[in-house]
Amino acid sequence: MRPYLDKAIPEAWKAASAYSEAVAAATAARGLTSAEAEFIKVRASQLNACAFCLDLHMREARAAGITQQQLDVLPAWRESSLYSEREKAMLAIAEAATRMPVGEESEADLAASRGLLGDEVFAAAEWVALTINMFNRISILSEHPVRPRDAEGNLIR
Repeated sequence: MRPYLDKAIPEAWKAASAYSEAVAAATAARGLTSAEAEFIKVRASQLNACAFCLDLHMREARAAGITQQQLDVLPAWRESSLYSEREKAMLAIAEAATRMPVGEESEADLAASRGLLGDEVFAAAEWVALTINMFNRISILSEHPVRPRDAEGNLIR
């Protein structure tokens, strides 16, 4: 088992947490909703296969008002009418920021998303995507465990 990065160098974790809080405040101030931010976090965490972040952000997504059906269908969002155009733009940004390098399809998705959202909300969504990708890597490299929870999300001991 590798060391938990957050425990091994706590001052770096504290800085990462402060950075995340600054991104959340700045993006909310520019009109990104908590549900939109959670769509980005869940989709990027799915693509990165970060179980710890998925466990956390699925709960956060439901608390932000994202329906269970939207979460269930999320991997196939392009084939579904369950998402608004703005939500689809958020998901496209999440995918482009997670799947590197940015190819032609992602470039087209980003251009369309920017056209729909405008520069400030578009940049806000990109910052959320960049941030969750960092936290996905921290959790994956640390091998943070997913602990069992009950239906309300409380830890089962």
